[in-house]
Amino acid sequence: MANPLVLIGLGVYLAVMLGVGLYAGRRVRNSTDFIVAGQRLPLLLCTATLAATWFGGGICIGAASAAYKGGILAVIADPFGAALCLFIAGLFYVRLMRRMGLMTIASFFSRRFGPRAGLLASLCTIPAYVGWTGSLLVAFGRILQILTGIDPTVGICAAAAIVLIYTWAGGMWAVTLTDFVQVTILVLGLFILTPILLGDMGGWKALVAQIPSSRFDFYPRGDAASWLAYARDWLVIGLGNLAGQDLIQRSLSSRDEKVAYRSAYLAGLLYITVGLLPVFLGMAGAIILPDLADPDLVMMSLALKYLPDIALVLFMGALVSALLSSADSALLAPASVIGWDLLRYFKPDAEERSSLRVTRLSVLLLGALSLLLALRTASVYDLMVDSWSVLLASLFVPLTAGLWWSKSNGPGALASIGVGLCAWQVLRIIPVDLPADLLAVPFSALALIIVSLLTQKKAPPQPLIDAKGRPLDYKNRLGI
Repeated sequence: MANPLVLIGLGVYLAVMLGVGLYAGRRVRNSTDFIVAGQRLPLLLCTATLAATWFGGGICIGAASAAYKGGILAVIADPFGAALCLFIAGLFYVRLMRRMGLMTIASFFSRRFGPRAGLLASLCTIPAYVGWTGSLLVAFGRILQILTGIDPTVGICAAAAIVLIYTWAGGMWAVTLTDFVQVTILVLGLFILTPILLGDMGGWKALVAQIPSSRFDFYPRGDAASWLAYARDWLVIGLGNLAGQDLIQRSLSSRDEKVAYRSAYLAGLLYITVGLLPVFLGMAGAIILPDLADPDLVMMSLALKYLPDIALVLFMGALVSALLSSADSALLAPASVIGWDLLRYFKPDAEERSSLRVTRLSVLLLGALSLLLALRTASVYDLMVDSWSVLLASLFVPLTAGLWWSKSNGPGALASIGVGLCAWQVLRIIPVDLPADLLAVPFSALALIIVSLLTQKKAPPQPLIDAKGRPLDYKNRLGI
C-alpha cells in the first residue's frame, strides 16, 4: 500500500519544481535565453547545473548497483570517469569554446569545419539524448513503484509531464533554477541519510570488516585485456562526454570564460564527493542484503529497511532530484541542436522567433518520443547503451583537433567522424571482447590527420572565430 506521507512529499516536491520552472519562463525573451540562459549564469548556478545534470540514474541507481555486484572497480566509469571529464573540460576545452560565443556543440563543428560537419555532429548528438531521457523516466517509474506501490506507468507519465512543462516554458533558465534546487536537496539528502543508514547497519567500520578486500581494488590485477577494459571505463565518459551537448551547453551558458572553467572544476569535485556515497551504500548493501534479486534496487531496499517515514521522504526527494535534474538536461540538449543548428542548416536565414519556436516544439516532440521509449521497455539501462560511446567514437577527435590543431579542416573532420563510427561498429561485431568505442578513437584520429594533410590546398583550414566573425584570441587557452 502506498505510504501517504511519501505521496504527499512527492506531490509537494513536483509542484515546487513545476512552479520554479514556470517562474523561470519569464526570463525567456529569445533563443539565447532559452538555449544558454542569455549566457549570464554566475559561478554558483553554473556549478550546480553541471553537477546536477550527471546526478541521475547512472550514479544513484547504476553506480550503487555496480558497486553491489563488483566493488570499486565496477564504478570506474561513473563517478570517477565522469569527474575526470569535468576536470579535462575545465582545463582544455570550455575556455576557448565560451570565448567563441557558441550556442551548441554542433555550432562549433559548423563554424570550424563547415555546415556538413555541423549536420553530422547534430545527427550524432540527438539519438543518444532521446535514449538517455527515456532511461531516466523508466528509473523514475521504478523508484516510485518501490517506494509507494504506484504503477510505474503512472510515475513515468507524471515525470514526463512535469519535465516537459517546465523545460518547454523556461528552457535553460528553468533547467538551471530547478537543477539548483534539485542538487541542493540531493547533496543534503545523501550527506544526512548515508550516516543514518550506515549507523543503523552497524557502522562503516563494522561493514568494512565484512567486505572482501578485493572489492576495494582501484585497478585490475589481471592480464592486458583487463587493463584495456579498465582504460575504457575511465575514458568512455572521461573523453566521450567532452563532446556532449549537456556538458558544453552549461559552459556556454556561463557569464564569462572564467566561470566556465571554474564551474567545471567545482562540479567535478562535487560530483566525485557526492557520487561516492551511493557507491559506499551499494557495497554495504552487498553485505546487508546479499540475496537481492535486482541490484538496481539496492538503495531503495536499504531505505525501506532502515529509514523512518520522514527520512524516507527526504531520501525519495534526493533520488527524484537526481533523475529529474538529468532528464531536463537530456531533453533540452537535443532540442537546442534541432532548433539552432538543424534549422539553420536547412533554412540559413531563419529568424530568432522561428528558432525559439522550433526549439520549444522539439522539446515536446523529443519528450513524447522519450516517453514512448520509456513505456516500451522495462530496463533502465537498455536505453542507455552506447550513449557516450557514439560521441567518443565520432566527435571527440575532431572536437579536440578543431581546438588544438590548426591544420585540421572540414574534409578531415568528416572523415574522422565517418571512420570513427564505422570502426566502432566493425569492432563491435568482432568475436573478441574488446572496447570497440575506445579502439575506434585511433582510427578516427588517423583519418583526420591523413585527410586534413592531403586536402590543405583544396580545403584550407578555417580559423576559430567568435560570434561576430572575428579571429579568436588564442591567449590563455587553458583553464588556469
